[in-house]
Amino acid sequence: MNMNGEDLIEKVLREGERLADEVEVFSARGRSVITEIKKGIIGVAEESEAWSMAIRTVRNGQIGFSSTGDPDRWKDCLDAALASGRLATPQRWGGFPGPAALTGAPLTADESLTVAVEDAARLVDDLLAGAAEYPVEVIGGSADLGRSHLSISNSNGITYEIERTVVGVSMETIREQSTGYEFDVSPFRNDINPHAVGERAAMLAARSLGGRDIETGRYDIVLSPVAVASLIGQVLIPALSGRNVKAGRSPLADSVEEQVFDESLSIYDDPFAPGPGSTAWDAEGVPTRRLVFIDQGVVRRFAYDLKTGYRYGEESTGSAVRTGSEPPVIGVHNLFIDGTPEKEPGYGRAVWVHDVVGAHTANPFSGDFSVEVANPFWMEDGELVEPIRAAMLSGNVFEMLGEIGGFGNDVRRVGRLTVPSIRLNNQQIIGK
Repeated sequence: MNMNGEDLIEKVLREGERLADEVEVFSARGRSVITEIKKGIIGVAEESEAWSMAIRTVRNGQIGFSSTGDPDRWKDCLDAALASGRLATPQRWGGFPGPAALTGAPLTADESLTVAVEDAARLVDDLLAGAAEYPVEVIGGSADLGRSHLSISNSNGITYEIERTVVGVSMETIREQSTGYEFDVSPFRNDINPHAVGERAAMLAARSLGGRDIETGRYDIVLSPVAVASLIGQVLIPALSGRNVKAGRSPLADSVEEQVFDESLSIYDDPFAPGPGSTAWDAEGVPTRRLVFIDQGVVRRFAYDLKTGYRYGEESTGSAVRTGSEPPVIGVHNLFIDGTPEKEPGYGRAVWVHDVVGAHTANPFSGDFSVEVANPFWMEDGELVEPIRAAMLSGNVFEMLGEIGGFGNDVRRVGRLTVPSIRLNNQQIIGK
């Protein structure tokens, strides 16, 4: 098809308006480079370009959806969206948003970033140099670079666009039976220190060797930012979804304006902070804003998209997000876990946990979990002093956050979450 992206979107909108009450087009195009580490050296390097289009139609309150990766099949995609809409259950619908004065200047793109194999290869070289600081074997890793352009248009006159970049590095190492894994991802090249990532992955493997068993019992623990993000992402974020609240699937549903968590804890979504989810508009074209979900332990509000908001008589909070070519769902843009601790978390003796394995098995409705801890150590006055052999951590996320023993200064971005380490006292560890 000989037309540019803007002409194609306009064609879809015109044809969609003729067949439905409303139509929305979400488009993405991008270029990426992935360089993998194989057997301790630079392995496969792949460059790729991608394009996708997702169409939503609304007719008589019935919402249809379809997507395609082939611009020549736009008509088939529109027909599929209309067909799925005819099978959908009608719901209350107040319309797609119209144009609005967007505020804020989200930072999502590194203008100086070059998406090239040689640049990714330099990241890999730095990863390997970092890992060489310890006597370990590198068993895997990668460096990714990407630049993408996203746009949303609808039949009510919206046309918004945003540019995104991403830099990601990861490394996995082993020493005898002990492994270490570390990673970092950011929209900005200067945020990433691949040498430090490689060194930390190697340190975790090297220093975890020879760990001793821990007896089953209750211990004070310190969760690293990675471990905090794993549990929070699987349990607390779903509990803040207005859809789960209205369906009775959130333990926080009846807790608005109640003190549920430790009074030092605050949780908020800031779409204008630098980060991978920064944006002035959400995945449905609704203007975004800073949302405070938990304020000093008190539940203040929940997140809504258009579909859930119209269904239950609530206003969209600009919290719609998309993953790949899927329909929009309720999510977060840049979620911050913030605290006002009286002391650092590493005081005295505690069990430090780098990460948890199996967080996806946590029950998002009750908050109960039982996970394997990765690279646990005994910590004394903030220093890692002795590795611990394999152990499990079990408990309830909501109860754990009811009494917090401290927040660290090691704030770190993990995906769309920005979190510090957190100390939780008297927690159940299952050992030997």
